[in-house]
Amino acid sequence: MKIRNLTRIAMLVALTVALSLIVIIPIPATNGFVTLCEVGIYSASLFLGPLAGFLVGAFSGGMIDLLSGYPQWMIFSFVIHGLQGLTLGFIYRKWPNFKGMLIGFTLASLVMITGYALATALLYTWPAGIISIPSNLVQNIFGIAVTMVLYQSLNKVFSKLQYH
Repeated sequence: MKIRNLTRIAMLVALTVALSLIVIIPIPATNGFVTLCEVGIYSASLFLGPLAGFLVGAFSGGMIDLLSGYPQWMIFSFVIHGLQGLTLGFIYRKWPNFKGMLIGFTLASLVMITGYALATALLYTWPAGIISIPSNLVQNIFGIAVTMVLYQSLNKVFSKLQYH
């Protein structure tokens, strides 16, 4: 069982990195970009729990920055995306229903948006940190929407399988 979960986590990290590097929407104000990173992080948190959410968030966030040519963001992304996945995973594990999912998405989004606003303010200036908020909000809303569709679809598939 441990090998199966570790394999799932590794596959989700790889998928999250690939998705994020393929679908990139540039943001000129901060010289950054919007990606689909949240889809992998949120899916790992919902299906595999808080530890998986943390690991997928942390490692995919750091790898995306490294491979995209933004190594100065790696530590920030490791921490921010890791905490983002951990937050949703813990809340959804405590309240495994739609209300828990919405509370988890909201708090996880706040972790990401606030974290990147602070990191941007540290790396650049406080106005740049404020400017990063709308794009990170859009990224989270889009990530939540895609994750919800995936979650509903995959839940139906997993419920028909004898193992998962």
